[in-house]
Amino acid sequence: MTVLILGLLLFLGLHSVRIVADGWRSAQLARIGEKRWKGLYSLVAFAGLGLIIWGYGLARQQQLVLWAPPMGLRHASGLLMLFSLILLAAANVPRNRIKTWVHHPMLLGTQLWAVAHLLANGSLADVLLFGGFLAWSLLDLYAAVRRDRATGVAYQGGTVTGTLIAIVAGCALWLLLAFWLHGVLFGVRPFG
Repeated sequence: MTVLILGLLLFLGLHSVRIVADGWRSAQLARIGEKRWKGLYSLVAFAGLGLIIWGYGLARQQQLVLWAPPMGLRHASGLLMLFSLILLAAANVPRNRIKTWVHHPMLLGTQLWAVAHLLANGSLADVLLFGGFLAWSLLDLYAAVRRDRATGVAYQGGTVTGTLIAIVAGCALWLLLAFWLHGVLFGVRPFG
């Protein structure tokens, strides 16, 4: 559990710099340059992610189960994951209306991902992992909306084509994960 917590602190802490120290972040960008900042940021993020994966794997070997979710919640989780992956795709597909409507689809997709996994899993490691990401994404969304308002960010309208690409990409990723890749990567097949 210690490795998981350390990884979460490192990864989510790094991703919280803009929330709690945006001025410091801007000063560092100006001081060392964008490429070097992104390089260092990526190294620390990958280290944190590696610790999360390793720590979660270790914690799953000796699970402290807090509750056993009923099957209905696991099915609801699958549906939430579909919307989560559409939002995650929308964050990366240019000129789509989903981004225009919700402004921060990556953060909303992360929130749905976390809630979906909290519904389907009931161990302490799950609560730490998915609850940690949920808390972070809620704080980050709050900070992002405040930044948008302060700077007058306007989200431009997208196209039907861009929107359809985001939806199809999200659905394809959901099918891939739900029926194959989730089992290969994590040893859990959401739909058998």
